[in-house]
Amino acid sequence: VQETLKRDPHSGNLFVFRGRRGDLIKVLWYDGQGLCLFSKRMDRGRFLWPSPADGTVSISTAQLGYLLEGIDWRNPQQTWRPTAAG
Repeated sequence: VQETLKRDPHSGNLFVFRGRRGDLIKVLWYDGQGLCLFSKRMDRGRFLWPSPADGTVSISTAQLGYLLEGIDWRNPQQTWRPTAAG
């Protein structure tokens, strides 16, 4: 993060990286005591990844949630839910 992205890894921001095949992401986060590494692998499909213009992309918290769930965060679609069971 420091050398390649020229960012401070101790800033409290999340830094998300995707594996080459697109089915693995890793998240780095500094919690005040040390760096935490979280990873998630998709059993089926791939994570939809933004195309960076300058090597980095900033996304919102909601977009990160969609990304982690495997939802197309660029154009999320609300699904229909029944209002009553019966």
